[in-house]
Amino acid sequence: MDNQALGLRQLPQELKLILALLQERNHDVYQNPRLLTTINWDLFIELCVHHRLYPLLYPEIKKQKGNVFPPSVVETLFHYYQQNTFNMLHLCGETAFINKLFTENNIRLLFLKGPHLARELYGDYSLRTSNDLDFLIQGQDLEKAEKLLEKHGYEKEDYIRTVLNDWKWRHHHVTYYHPEKGTKLEVHWRLHPGPGKEPDFNDLWARRKTGTFTETPVCALGKEDLFVFLALHGARHGWSRLRWLCDIHQLTGQALDPALLKKLLKASGSVHIGEQALRLSAILLDTAIPEWKEPFRFKKRSEKLADQAFYYFENMVNLHTDPVPEEVSEYHKHYLFSLMSYPQKAVFLLSFLYPYPEDAETMPLPKPLHFLYFPLRPFLWAWRKTRKQAVT
Repeated sequence: MDNQALGLRQLPQELKLILALLQERNHDVYQNPRLLTTINWDLFIELCVHHRLYPLLYPEIKKQKGNVFPPSVVETLFHYYQQNTFNMLHLCGETAFINKLFTENNIRLLFLKGPHLARELYGDYSLRTSNDLDFLIQGQDLEKAEKLLEKHGYEKEDYIRTVLNDWKWRHHHVTYYHPEKGTKLEVHWRLHPGPGKEPDFNDLWARRKTGTFTETPVCALGKEDLFVFLALHGARHGWSRLRWLCDIHQLTGQALDPALLKKLLKASGSVHIGEQALRLSAILLDTAIPEWKEPFRFKKRSEKLADQAFYYFENMVNLHTDPVPEEVSEYHKHYLFSLMSYPQKAVFLLSFLYPYPEDAETMPLPKPLHFLYFPLRPFLWAWRKTRKQAVT
């Protein structure tokens, strides 16, 4: 593959050094004294933190002989590594608690991200960061789950504005926080925000993988479902944190079923996103995928999507802290639309005809009359647009 064609030469030297450290067969790159003399070590650390890669990089840097890396850099990365280890041990305990609580109350749950993912992909809890626990339950269990969590000290952080129950398909999770434990949970009823096709929970459950690192079995997505979830999640965020691409790299090295994987990607209309993930992983992390050459051929669309992702690497984009710069916001909006398949684009555009909470705020109506927001929506939207232009 032609790395230059995807703009790899435009990446900062500090990010190239990070990539060299992560690649399993190119360690000679970061031992090049000429490269090291050009490194801005403050920026190097900032990138390590931004991409959440310090758990992987500290053990690698520690192995190096001589004074290859400044002592201050090693010490700083060790601090982050140590703090992450403590945090992941704390989340391990909370995973066991939540798993037992929900299981005893007959709520099936599939863990998406957290300590189990670190162990599954990297073999060690300390080698991946996680700020919260993400898990999927059935929509019908949401009310029951909320009562359970509130009973045990969790407080809901996300209060979703909704009209005509649009929250069920426009949103995909709600956040809870425990003020004493300092633990955050993301309770999903969908894997991704809508509108879009979602796999049936029972199908995911049938393909689940069960772990045994707590006193009760912990269930998670099967490997192929996990790949689809991680690829869509990473792509939706522009792969702005390379940690997500490292997850793809690690998962690709496991025994996946290419036929099942392609079937799942096709069912979700995201074969091109799976190809984008693999292409980026191959270019940036030197991921070997010979057995997938037939199902994944790196078509032109996935090449273009991979190229678009370099914007996030080159500009160290952070989509998680508001306000997001207007230029980044505009780029990301168009990028997200380019990720959609043609049927998804059609559904997305049609979804604008479905009433939004802003419509109810613009013209409050009694709940029995909320159906009137459907014919009123174009006029309410035009009214808000006119008012906004008048203010500016």
